[in-house]
Amino acid sequence: MKYLVIVCYLVAIVSANVVTASTTPFQFGVFIVPAGTFIIGATFILRDFVQKFIGKKNTYYMIAVATILSALTSFVLGDTLWIVFASILTFLVSETTDTEIYSRLRLPFAWRVAYSGIVGGFLDSIIFVVIGLSPLGANFIPWNAVIYAIIGQIIVKTIVQLLGAIFVKFSMNKVTKKFHLTDV
Repeated sequence: MKYLVIVCYLVAIVSANVVTASTTPFQFGVFIVPAGTFIIGATFILRDFVQKFIGKKNTYYMIAVATILSALTSFVLGDTLWIVFASILTFLVSETTDTEIYSRLRLPFAWRVAYSGIVGGFLDSIIFVVIGLSPLGANFIPWNAVIYAIIGQIIVKTIVQLLGAIFVKFSMNKVTKKFHLTDV
């Protein structure tokens, strides 16, 4: 099970980059949301499962591997160096923050998944849009659209986190008993 979770985590990172690069962003009213945002929201949940299975120290190794995979994927897909840099920076900050919050909360697993992922998604949205997409970075969106891109991504990632936490809470009891996980 632990290897399946690790593979799913790494595949989700690469998939988010591929989907974002190959799909036109969604427009929900004034909000701009790249398609990969839905997958990125799920990566925080998967990262929490990775940590549950392999511990905090080894999770940092997986974050390093995932960061390299993310950067290589962005580069191979032809993203600008600003996007590659923004991807690396965003990933390191958001995943590290998620890991630390998850580790320090003394709550049931589902609540840690929700809280750590929401904060990680919030940081992920702000950093990537400002460093990668705004006129400060690759200049894909104008300053007047930056706030809408950030808010759109935060909304989507928060919804994914909350749905993931609900799924963990109500649907994973059989899995947790079978694999002897606690605090779900």
